[in-house]
Amino acid sequence: MVNQTYSLENDKDTLLAMYREMLLARRIDERMWLLNRSGSIPFVVSCQGQEVMQIAASFALNKERDYVLPYYRDLGVVIHFGMTTREIFLQAYAKGEDPNSGGRQMPSHFSQKKNRIVTGSSPVTTQVPHAAGFALAAKMEKNPAVSFVTLGEGSSNQGDFHEGLNFAGVHKLPVIFMVENNKYAISVPLNKQVACENISDRAIGYGIKGIKVDGNEAIEVYEAVKQAHERALNGEGATLIEAVSYRLTPHSSDDDDMTYRTKDEVTNEKSKDGIVRFQNFLFEKGYLTETINDDLEAEIKKEINDATEYAENAPYADASTINNYVYGEKGDH
Repeated sequence: MVNQTYSLENDKDTLLAMYREMLLARRIDERMWLLNRSGSIPFVVSCQGQEVMQIAASFALNKERDYVLPYYRDLGVVIHFGMTTREIFLQAYAKGEDPNSGGRQMPSHFSQKKNRIVTGSSPVTTQVPHAAGFALAAKMEKNPAVSFVTLGEGSSNQGDFHEGLNFAGVHKLPVIFMVENNKYAISVPLNKQVACENISDRAIGYGIKGIKVDGNEAIEVYEAVKQAHERALNGEGATLIEAVSYRLTPHSSDDDDMTYRTKDEVTNEKSKDGIVRFQNFLFEKGYLTETINDDLEAEIKKEINDATEYAENAPYADASTINNYVYGEKGDH
């Protein structure tokens, strides 16, 4: 089980590393909105408001062994698992060096084999049964690895969700399902999506553990995922985690969220921003100072500026490669 003598609250280096990744995800996302509005990149699906849960959960996993199956908002997850800022901007610009698909997919369809980031699809929730499959393989091969899959709360109404959780429950698979409940499935609020009180309550129907956490509380998310990870490795099966936060931006750069929610609502939720909450916690602990924070912001800004410039000037995929990765080549396995 989790080492009871270890306290994340007292681990200064880990907490500061978590904060840097949260801040990096937020600043990358903000830059992408600017690039989109200036006509430089075509599309943005934002992570703003969900970075804390994504980074906290990722730190509770094993980067060297576990597989992650992120959904399109999971910029924080892929940053932690090794996708660089430059690579993220290359995919946003759909350039030939894009590690996800060589510029062939929409933005935020994350994929990187070397870092065990499993490719997603445009139809939502298809990653859930895939995660169960990766967990089944790990169990059959006696490989001490866990698969971690994320989705929005709207996706929990899709058939793939129920099939994936049922299969994982029956076979006691080492998989963690994390629903990032941001309270809106595009324009549909939570109370018009489900009749149950909590998404996590659905776990009981599949014979797996269900947990609900505050997605803006990093340590709470970390501990929930850490416990789920240990349970999975101990042969105790899958866990459904519901992490609740709020989407601070429109659904995407093509969405007008003022048609289904108010400015006052969004402003109120922004006052609860999880990154600000975590930053204040670090200030109170004495781990973060204004000087450290300013230096970190400057470092991240330079990293993003360099990545943006590189991606902007990088070549698109050559037209002669249009059939690459579509048909099997001789010798492919």
